[in-house]
Order: sequence, then structure tokens, then C-alpha cells
Amino acid sequence: MFHKNRDHCRHSGHLFHLRTVQRQHQQAMHRAMLIKAPVVPSGVRYVSRSSREIESMIRVNHAGELGADRIYAGQMAVLGRTSVGPLIQHMWEQEKEHKAKFEDLINNYRVRPTALVPIWNVAGFVLGAGSALLGPKAAMACTVAVESVIVDHYNDQIRTLMSDQEANKELLQVIQKFRDDEQEHHDAGLGHGAEQTPFYKIFTEGIKLGCKAAIAISKVV
Repeated sequence: MFHKNRDHCRHSGHLFHLRTVQRQHQQAMHRAMLIKAPVVPSGVRYVSRSSREIESMIRVNHAGELGADRIYAGQMAVLGRTSVGPLIQHMWEQEKEHKAKFEDLINNYRVRPTALVPIWNVAGFVLGAGSALLGPKAAMACTVAVESVIVDHYNDQIRTLMSDQEANKELLQVIQKFRDDEQEHHDAGLGHGAEQTPFYKIFTEGIKLGCKAAIAISKVV
């Protein structure tokens, strides 16, 4: 009889322990359900440091600044000793700074450069030298066309990065600074007779179309 009572007490103890564990589990589940995910405002698209979109931005910007560096190198090869030589040299120095910065960002963010770097290298120089061979005003028209596309491109990226300014602070500051430089180049081109180039509209629209195509390709290839 004594053994039966002892077994019964032991069995009751196990049941009490199981019920206690079960009750604690249910309480924990209930608390977890009360924790709500942060509410994301409608229409806001957050972009984090490690996102694919950030990688795409750095890749295409690196390619674009490489192309711009080669455009001004081509213009300097033809017009370096003319009256517009100092202006082209000034813009080229800024593009060298831009290219160097995005080369750092490519490494820091571990982003794969576009596979078309060798093509943009040659194409940029040919565009710069070719426009310069048509004369200083045509070279300035080329600058206006290229920089207008780049300014719009950077403005689009700034609007995206503004969704989370703290997380994207470094890249946002870089792009804002470079956007302002590109706008300066655009305005300088207009101030040095770009619009006086024969067939200015057709000439610049053709260059813009090529730049937009290069941007689209460099984002993914």
C-alpha cells in the first residue's frame, strides 16, 4: 500500500511538472504574438548597405565615372593646347577623383565591376576625341549631353537613398557631391558655346541615348 501511494505521488508530480511546462510555453507564445513588426510607411522603399540595389548603384556609377574619365582624356588629347584646355583639364581632374572614389567603394562593398569595363574604356576615349575633332564647341556639346544624363541618373539614386539616410549616409554624401560636380560641368559646357554646335539637338540626343543604354547595361552585366 505504501508503495502504491508513493508511485501515485510520483505520477502526480510528473503531471504537475508537465502542466507547468505547457503553461509556460503557452505564455511565451502569447508574448511573442504581442510583439509587432515595425510599420513601414506606405510608398517608402528602404535600401540597406548590403542590398542588391546598392551593389547595382556602385557598379554602374563606377562604370560611368570610368567612361567620363576616358571622355575627358580623349578631349584633352585633341584640345589640350587650345583655349578650352584648362577647362577640360579641370573637369578631368574632378572625374579622376570620382573614379578613384568608386574604385574604393567597389572594394569596400565587395561589388563586382561591370564586365564591360574594357568596352567603356575604349568607347569613352573615342567619344571624347571624336567630339573634340569636330571642334571645341562640339566637345562642349558632348559634355552637356553626357552630364545631363549623369545628373538625372544621380538624382534618381539620391531619391532612393533618402529613404534611409542614416544607413546610406556615406554613399548619399558621395553621390550628392559628384552630382553637383557633374552639374557644374554641364553648365560650363553651355557657357562655352555648346549650343552653337551644328545639328546640336541631333548630336546631343544621340549621345544621351548611348549614355542611357550604357547605364542600363552596366547595372546588370
